[in-house]
Amino acid sequence: MASIDPAVASVLDTRLTKDDSDEEELLDSLENDPTLDSFREQRIQQLHEEFTRAKHLRNQEHGLYSEIKDEKSLMDIVNTGAELCVVHFFKPDFHRCAIMDGHLEQLAPLHFDTRFLRINVENAPFLVTKLKVQVLPCIIAFRKSVSIDRIIGFEGLGYSEDTFSTKDLERRLVGSGALVREKLTEGQEAGFHDMRNRSPQADDEDDDDWD
Repeated sequence: MASIDPAVASVLDTRLTKDDSDEEELLDSLENDPTLDSFREQRIQQLHEEFTRAKHLRNQEHGLYSEIKDEKSLMDIVNTGAELCVVHFFKPDFHRCAIMDGHLEQLAPLHFDTRFLRINVENAPFLVTKLKVQVLPCIIAFRKSVSIDRIIGFEGLGYSEDTFSTKDLERRLVGSGALVREKLTEGQEAGFHDMRNRSPQADDEDDDDWD
């Protein structure tokens, strides 16, 4: 994927998540950029190309966090439908899966280059066995149908096993190549999820090892 000018990336990342954004508005933002220089025309052309590409991807459900109901449909998307995919294998009654859902829902509209998907493990017995999904939540990232990252539970995120921010997850996925670049700003950051505030009953009922 070709790199884009930082000024163009800044306009796209801050404005393109709005449902009512149009190309004219984005071009006005670029025109008003005080750092514009001799690369003005190249930037305007690149912004036009990126805006067109983003619209095309969003018409294919990029920018959404979608639940896929059957594993064949999921395999079709991963194998032929999208170059980059982040897939959450979950169970609806697992509290930690709900926490992961919240983070992914926040990232999906920012990272339209990547498809964000979720599937109930009970609807994907073949994939669960093939991919050896045993602990939930389980995030597997794919690039051109090849697995490039796996997050088991909350392993490797944040400052402790049970506390992490959306920014931590974004940084991890950018590092593995599942996301193009970091886009989440401090104003958009949902903050940390501190599981110390959970009730003892919730802790007793929530068991990551489901198999």
